[in-house]
Amino acid sequence: MSPPIPAPAGAPALRGVLSPVLTPFNADGSPSAPRFVRHCRALLGQRVGLAAFGTNSEANSLSLNEKRALLDALLEAGLPPQRMMPGTGACALPDTVELTRHAVTSGCAGVLMLPPFYYKGVSDEGLFRSFAQVIDAVGDARLRVYLYHIPPVAQVGISFGLIARLLKRYPGVVAGIKDSSGDWQNTAGLLREFQPAGFDVFAGSETFLLRTLQGGGAGCITATGNVNAAAIARLAAHWRDADATGQQQQLDTTRAVFQRFPMIAAMKAAIAWQAGDPGWANMRPPLVELDAAQREDLQASLAQIGFEIPDAVALALAADEASGPA
Repeated sequence: MSPPIPAPAGAPALRGVLSPVLTPFNADGSPSAPRFVRHCRALLGQRVGLAAFGTNSEANSLSLNEKRALLDALLEAGLPPQRMMPGTGACALPDTVELTRHAVTSGCAGVLMLPPFYYKGVSDEGLFRSFAQVIDAVGDARLRVYLYHIPPVAQVGISFGLIARLLKRYPGVVAGIKDSSGDWQNTAGLLREFQPAGFDVFAGSETFLLRTLQGGGAGCITATGNVNAAAIARLAAHWRDADATGQQQQLDTTRAVFQRFPMIAAMKAAIAWQAGDPGWANMRPPLVELDAAQREDLQASLAQIGFEIPDAVALALAADEASGPA
């Protein structure tokens, strides 16, 4: 095994709210780069960073070349890589290495890395070797790895023991974690055990945002950052204010509506509806769009709580859409 990579000197930490950016698709099933860029620009304008190629990005339905092309589209459009944490984890280690290296050389502030998840019941030793081989192969002190713990989906988790071992071997390079376990006790344990040493803990949902920030955490990386960006970012910036609990409750109310439906399809349907762009609803199989009854239910439920996607998102999408096809 190679010697440990030295910690990055003065690398800025990602904090606050990031969104696992939805991936829009054209009618033929190909990614719609113009829609993707417009959406990312709107999110950045609402103080939300970009965790492209996450679970809600349908990332594991995208090829390596498609991910590279979408990342390059963001960079070519002038969006700041310092606000990006693209997901690079894949079952095939060479794919993880290639996309991670591309993100680092492009100047991305960090990468969000799933463990290899196809084989179940794997040991911490196997997972350690996987992460270590990627870090060693990339071999770049600018690399900042944020581990992605999502056992409800991946069914391969990241234990505290594995984190401790990685931190000992790669201090500063292994920079944090997104905890999508849905278990507050796990997040609280991560905050106690690792956050004081500078290992940043991000909650996997804004439902835990206030508690995470109160516990010293870095923020959240949350699906509904795609549709409720401004409100989530507002709580992240003002969590010490007297009305923080009320803000959290409003966020929870909105998320509860989306969680009644398949989340990715519901968020895309909401954008399609409020931006006046039906193409935004497209999904890549095996996922499918909401049916007509579900769309009507979603729209009625959002209208009942007075929810609207912030004007900055809807206007950015709709205005650009009028100028030509995506």
